[in-house]
Amino acid sequence: MATESPVSKRIFVNYLDSYSSKFIAKYLSTCAAGESLDEGEGEDEENKVYKKEDNVKDGRFQIVGTVKSKDDKDKRFVLEEYSALSRDELLQRLMECDVIVYNISEDAEVIDEASWAISALHSEIKYFTSPKMFILVSTLMTWAMTKPSGGDDPDMPLTEDDYRRKRPHPNFKAHASAEKLVLKLGKTKKSKLSTYVVAAGLQYGMGEGVFHFFFKESWLGKLSSIPVFGPAMNVIPTIHVYDLAGIIQNIIDHKPTTHYLVAVDDSKNTLEDIVKAIAFVLGPEEIKKVPKDDAYLTQELTKTDVDQLSLNLRIEPVLLRDVFSLRWVCESGIIDNVSRVVEEYRQTRRLLPIKICLLGPPAVGKSSVAVRLCDHYKVHHIRVKEAIEEKIKLLEQMLQWGDGENDNEEALQMAQELLGSLKDSLSQNAEKLDDQNVLHVIREKLSSKPCRNQGFVLNGYPLTYEQAKKIFYDEDMEQEDSRSKLPPYNKKIIPEYIFSLDATDEFLKERVQNLPQGLAEEMHYTQEEFLKRLSAFREANTEDETVLNYFDELEIHPEHIEINSVDDTEYKAVIEKIIQIVGGAMNYGPSPEEQAEEDRKRAAERHQQFIEETAEREVREAEERARMTILQEQWNRNVKEVKKQEGELLETRSIPMRHYLMKYVIPTLTQGLLECCKAKPEDPVDFLAEYLFRNNMED
Repeated sequence: MATESPVSKRIFVNYLDSYSSKFIAKYLSTCAAGESLDEGEGEDEENKVYKKEDNVKDGRFQIVGTVKSKDDKDKRFVLEEYSALSRDELLQRLMECDVIVYNISEDAEVIDEASWAISALHSEIKYFTSPKMFILVSTLMTWAMTKPSGGDDPDMPLTEDDYRRKRPHPNFKAHASAEKLVLKLGKTKKSKLSTYVVAAGLQYGMGEGVFHFFFKESWLGKLSSIPVFGPAMNVIPTIHVYDLAGIIQNIIDHKPTTHYLVAVDDSKNTLEDIVKAIAFVLGPEEIKKVPKDDAYLTQELTKTDVDQLSLNLRIEPVLLRDVFSLRWVCESGIIDNVSRVVEEYRQTRRLLPIKICLLGPPAVGKSSVAVRLCDHYKVHHIRVKEAIEEKIKLLEQMLQWGDGENDNEEALQMAQELLGSLKDSLSQNAEKLDDQNVLHVIREKLSSKPCRNQGFVLNGYPLTYEQAKKIFYDEDMEQEDSRSKLPPYNKKIIPEYIFSLDATDEFLKERVQNLPQGLAEEMHYTQEEFLKRLSAFREANTEDETVLNYFDELEIHPEHIEINSVDDTEYKAVIEKIIQIVGGAMNYGPSPEEQAEEDRKRAAERHQQFIEETAEREVREAEERARMTILQEQWNRNVKEVKKQEGELLETRSIPMRHYLMKYVIPTLTQGLLECCKAKPEDPVDFLAEYLFRNNMED
């Protein structure tokens, strides 16, 4: 007999495009009904979350829900999504679902809809064709003002048993009222409609929620220390967003008799400890305590965020341990799992470093291209000379600031020795650092958090196969996988894209000869220096073991770009080709302030362009009018001249006729008129015509 496929449940989740609801829905879409009831060893949560996304099997939960705004983003874990529904339409969709999850932990504006939804469902109980479950995801801010259960002992944690005496934060009373309504309406017909409230700690993981400000500032690396608001000694209950989703899955499967649950991990971390951990792994490693009021001036933190970050609450869940079969993602909290959480943050927000290496002969334009690439991708430009100068300056500052302080003497001693080594090497090698020190400086720069976060453009280094092998060598990789055919290399600092800018010697010589004398001297491109450097580069790249060969061995195949145009001084064609290969930037877009400033600049530019175009058009129209006036005057003069010339021509042409008339016609005509007067004929005209005809015949 064939085994029946497990029955799937249809689950509604509100606002699928918000941080918390999105990942709750995404997690539930990978779960099958009754799956958490199996206490056997199953697939670990990490693989479960990431592997099942594209593999929807029979019995998996079917996810539907609302979105704040329609977009083109592919939500493969969602069966149906709705937007701009009326209340009647929304109720119809809710009636089609087995489980309704309303998340009010992120947005207080959802509270009214969640309260309406449970009330509307309750009023339609008689029409239910099957039992339904309503789960309200709330926040522990509804416990914020609750006194410890131990009286004078502030370290005594609260539990779900203290639910009836909990006191909400003044700004979260509406959340507490919604919790009471949900629990109340679930008591009438439990067989038809069961209700649960999950009071969640501050959520983190997969891109971060309320902690995002600290992650972003650490990743950007613009601050020397990450701000912590107020004393920051408050204990903050937290939970990974996937662990919260796992609790919801267990509620659906287990249908516990307790209807109010607390969702927190095992940590008892203070705000200061959490920010320290984030700053250490992702940022400058330092924190700075600032007045709490400064938080209200931080535009990326809402008032609700500030309230949540001020929460000071020790609470322990009982039901999670006694009843549920949770496969925890971060059971011990954010600090113990900070490396994993940081990696989730990078992957989810696509904040992946872009690592580029530019190689090529001297004067081919590596620095110009590198500067433009760094500006486009917002990554860090690494040149050997600047990196050495920066390292020396940093060591000098460290020794200066450490003078007279209770700093680590061993660290100061090491800094003193390294500074002495660098300066000695520079003085002994005509201001050039020996290979060993250069390798140390560049490797340290590549491993720095700014380069690890945003990425880099490594300009013109390494020069040889051996340098490349040493700088990117990874001893740990060699020990872990000795069977690999690839040379052991450090995946964290190895460039992902190698571009070789190629040009002929004749082209490069011509380019250098056209440089101003001062610039050529500054760049060490005088004729003797340049020819020496070019010769050394060619010699280093004629053997089998070159830098490009090294990357080929790692299967990071270099892209060759020919430089042969003297007119493309901005290297637009080169930049376009590199961007086409690398793709778009993987970092934060402009901040609201930067975007507003950019919009203002663009508006000003458009306005200025309009003014310039209007002025230019008016000038063109004035010039056209003046030109037409001149042409009209010239036309009039030409017409007058033509008429004059025509008159003169006619006058000239009429002279012979007049002479003929005066000689042959006028005398005869005059004599005829005289004869006519003498004869006085009855018809003078006929007489005159006869006279002229007769005399003409005679002539």
